[in-house]
Amino acid sequence: MADLPAAWRAGPTPTEPQMLDENLETLRTPLHAVHTGAGATMTSFAGWEMPLRYTSDLAEHAVVRRRAGLFDLSHMGQIEISGPGAAAGLDHALVTRPSSMPVGRARYSMMVAQDGGILDDLIVYRLAETDYLVVANAANRTVVLDELTARSGEQVHVADRTTARALIAVQGPASPRVLAAVTTLEDGARPDELRYYTARSGTVAGVPALVARTGYTGETGFEISVPAPSAAAVWQALSVAGESEGLQACGLACRDTLRLEAGMPLYGHELRRDITPDEAGQGRLVDLDHDFVGRDALVARRQAPTGIALVGLVGEGRRAARAGSTLHDDTGQIGTVTSGVLAPTLGHPIAMALADATRVTTGTSLQVEVRGRRQPMTVVDLPFYRRPR
Repeated sequence: MADLPAAWRAGPTPTEPQMLDENLETLRTPLHAVHTGAGATMTSFAGWEMPLRYTSDLAEHAVVRRRAGLFDLSHMGQIEISGPGAAAGLDHALVTRPSSMPVGRARYSMMVAQDGGILDDLIVYRLAETDYLVVANAANRTVVLDELTARSGEQVHVADRTTARALIAVQGPASPRVLAAVTTLEDGARPDELRYYTARSGTVAGVPALVARTGYTGETGFEISVPAPSAAAVWQALSVAGESEGLQACGLACRDTLRLEAGMPLYGHELRRDITPDEAGQGRLVDLDHDFVGRDALVARRQAPTGIALVGLVGEGRRAARAGSTLHDDTGQIGTVTSGVLAPTLGHPIAMALADATRVTTGTSLQVEVRGRRQPMTVVDLPFYRRPR
């Protein structure tokens, strides 16, 4: 990956406006005025004031599945780790080995506590030989920042760049064409040439940017990190470029239904401090061939498993199970729903649940308590939805 410009790496200079005021009771992204000006319904999320929807949840969900949606993700933590010890520090901090990643690649990973419980799920980007970017959940940004600092050791610089940058996503089948209209990538690459979980430096609407082929919707899509003062200009340029493709601005509500259809876990629901990666169905991420904080606990818990498993459920009709709904078989309660919705794309109820692993296999019929009544749901493999090839 070519070196990212200093304009992207640096925070706002003293002469530039600070786009995010840490002293506000509720934080606002650099695109807050854009959202309110467009009439978005705003909501408080993880301490931030964010757009919940612009039109309707169903319409925004559908446009991402069929065309393209534009999202503000600037509430996500952007933490840079650099220096000669950066690779070793991240290896020690995470369940994966970022040191094995080539420059220009990204990897989904997790940070666990000493007892193996999940502190956060996150994406790691290798920007250069000794330079990484970690994108963390908004609610866990401080935890991740503090733990990365504590776990990194010497010759490592950990810097929170969240206030200096914006993160904008374009998701949906038309996203490569939308992005191509305003984007120049290093080495003349086209957005549609980027492999999944790769990133390139370049410009979007003339603004220095990191463009990543990542996303949380189950669709083709991109996430774009730009300097905070340029966020509104980039958003506007993408909006104009996407008009002919049917691009629409989208809020947090449809992100939740999109990720659930795609079987993607959400921190605070499927992923929690008291759940291990194995229990959350993410054991494939854990590389036990290196030393990291929490490794010994995960080894011990694999040797004496708790019997908890994350499962997918599908039902019939229109009544959706919600987080907290109880899961039953003929022996009694065996689990709890972590997320549930009437799937807009599929047209039937879907849910994910943490359940007794000894009582659930693919095809098992169960009962879920929904507003005082029990209804049948069947255990299925995840994901519920896969984008057409």
